[in-house]
Amino acid sequence: MTTPPSTEFVVDPIPASAGIGLRHPHVTDFVTRRPPVGWIEVHSENYLGAGGPRLAALEQIRRDYPLSCHGVGLSLGSWEGLNVDHLARLRALFDRFQPGLVSEHVAWSVQDGTYLNDLLPLPYTEEALTILCRNVEQAQEAFGRRILVENPSSYVSFAESTIPEWEFMAETSRRTGCGLLLDVNNIHVSAHNHRFEPGPYLDAIPLDMVGEVHVAGHFVHEFDDQAILIDDHGAPVADAVWALLREALRRLGSVPVLVEWDTRIPPLDVLLAEAEKAQALIDIASTGRVRGDTGAPVHAS
Repeated sequence: MTTPPSTEFVVDPIPASAGIGLRHPHVTDFVTRRPPVGWIEVHSENYLGAGGPRLAALEQIRRDYPLSCHGVGLSLGSWEGLNVDHLARLRALFDRFQPGLVSEHVAWSVQDGTYLNDLLPLPYTEEALTILCRNVEQAQEAFGRRILVENPSSYVSFAESTIPEWEFMAETSRRTGCGLLLDVNNIHVSAHNHRFEPGPYLDAIPLDMVGEVHVAGHFVHEFDDQAILIDDHGAPVADAVWALLREALRRLGSVPVLVEWDTRIPPLDVLLAEAEKAQALIDIASTGRVRGDTGAPVHAS
């Protein structure tokens, strides 16, 4: 493996403000405009090369923004363990860009060395929890840092599952010391699809372990006279998800909130407007007042 060049970067903590995902159509905008957003996230696997224009652009952008790296290919739920070469490539990326946060999904996506183009769900069993915790610990040791793990969106449940998802997530954090990335769109999607209330989910999450929150858009799929929500990250954040974010922030206080938009990517200004909505809710959670408002505080309900 080619050793990446050293850089001047040091770890910039991710601020308790709204960020957006840096996607390829917006790279030029970030290089030339330096849009006003608190921080950016990239998908780690898009930047594993040792050089080239993609990494050069990220280095330029990284000088202006705190960075979070969000993985999609580590396969933390795989019984066969983690790919040590992939871990090493990720470690080189993190050493190079010094992200303030590193996160991955509670899912699996590798079978016998074959990478599947999806984040597949786990049964919520003690066996699966043991495997997940083993892999999280291996990743944290390989990276030399704590990671966050993200709750999934789901469309089916396993008959073998014996642990509620929120307890599964909380116990992963307790056993490994990892943090939690709380995706409230995923909670909304799963709550709708499996007919449970999201409030108890939020109540069960250890608040001191939550290092980041995600919001995103989803797609409503009509199937057999039922509405199934699909977490496609291809639309504005739904009103119900904004409401759930408000409720999560009422419990959490100010934390970093990322607006995800990965398919049917709109112009950057549309995404920045979504980030402004998230920022308003962060401000209310922090001070009871929207940023720039000089009137009476507006209290979250």
